[in-house]
Amino acid sequence: MSISYPTRPTVTRDRQVEMWRRATRSLPGGASSNFRAWGEETVYVDRGEGARIWDLDGNEYIDLRMGYGTTILGHGDPGIDDYVSERMRRGVSFSLTSEDEVRVAELICEMTFCEMARMTVSGTEATMHAIRVARGYTGRDRIVKFEGQYHGVHDYALISVYPNDVSELGDRSNPLKVAWGRGIPQAIAETVIPVPYNDLETLRNVFEQQGEEIAAVLIEPLLGNAQGILPQPGFLQAVREMTREFGALLIFDEVKTGFRVARGGAAELFGVVPDLATYAKAMGNGYPAAAFGGTREVMSVLPDKVSHGGTYAGNRVAAAAATAVLRRVRDTDALERMDAAGRAIQAGIGEAIARRGLPYVFTGVPAIFGVVFQEELPADYRAWADSDHHLYDDIAVRMRDHGCFPEPDSREPLFVSVAHDDPEIIAGVVEGFTVALDEALDARARSLASARS
Repeated sequence: MSISYPTRPTVTRDRQVEMWRRATRSLPGGASSNFRAWGEETVYVDRGEGARIWDLDGNEYIDLRMGYGTTILGHGDPGIDDYVSERMRRGVSFSLTSEDEVRVAELICEMTFCEMARMTVSGTEATMHAIRVARGYTGRDRIVKFEGQYHGVHDYALISVYPNDVSELGDRSNPLKVAWGRGIPQAIAETVIPVPYNDLETLRNVFEQQGEEIAAVLIEPLLGNAQGILPQPGFLQAVREMTREFGALLIFDEVKTGFRVARGGAAELFGVVPDLATYAKAMGNGYPAAAFGGTREVMSVLPDKVSHGGTYAGNRVAAAAATAVLRRVRDTDALERMDAAGRAIQAGIGEAIARRGLPYVFTGVPAIFGVVFQEELPADYRAWADSDHHLYDDIAVRMRDHGCFPEPDSREPLFVSVAHDDPEIIAGVVEGFTVALDEALDARARSLASARS
């Protein structure tokens, strides 16, 4: 029995293609980030409201990227924007400390394990400074990170992030260091030790061989850039115990999970207390706010022993936004509403996939999740790479023709916001996914039939 759906307006791109041609004359790739430079398919946004965005051609979408998870409350939230507007009229950037900045640190310490925190401007800066603090505190140089995890775009973070082929990672018991792109000195790459996620045996071997040189383990508690793969039971607890055993620090990169998966972030959700953590994205609802923090003992290397600074660190716009957002998260049912919206979307998508007889699992948590077309949850980036993520990629691209805008790359999960807690929005996402799924399956069947003939 065929299912009929309402006819949607045809997506047009005339103004955006024109803008792309103009932009490429002054912006490499036509954008200020490699992650959104998509050739002639580069999207140029006009505005956003709640869970919806409109591009320059007036095409309307339900946003499932939400600024890579930044916009936790929805685009243009009046309460946040009004507060920021009122505070910024007093001046924006003095390279002096304001009460706004102090409020943010107090809120982070109240809501998380942190006893002290400092603001910075981006998640990249937050992880960079956390690594430096860990090295300064321990007097060691090496950092352990996990394959497929993204910690920003500084040199120390861009190791074993996006290999062109999983074979480049080498043997899982002795992984290779794969720099992402040119310009990363080999000497810096050598200070980073990649390990497969959820692999305690390899991590133990690394510590037994190089433990005296390891300053910290840097980890996204859930593998954000492989659709949000979750830690296996006991994994994070074992990592915590291992770092203590060998005198290393544990850094939680909570740039994606902080104030999204729980009020106290992944540390609260999984019941594991690190030594340091980094925050960004959700804490600003789209404003460029970020921070790093940790125990009083570890953070005590600042300001006298470790360098940290930034002209815009703690600027009033970012600090005001973070104050308003964190108060909202702390004092309201925002996270519960977001979780409920994610569960409703998962239920609809799951039903659509099941009706078509496909194996699937959801990764992550309802507020940040992925869809993987296989029977079992992948445990690490290597296992994710072996899944049928090409089908998801095709679905994600096709969803744009049906009023939804996920990231057109299956490594990135779907981000849900409080603004998605609306029956019309939820239904629109489920419908967009379902139609795109049918189109992708039909295209695959036709391709297979053509290959046989």
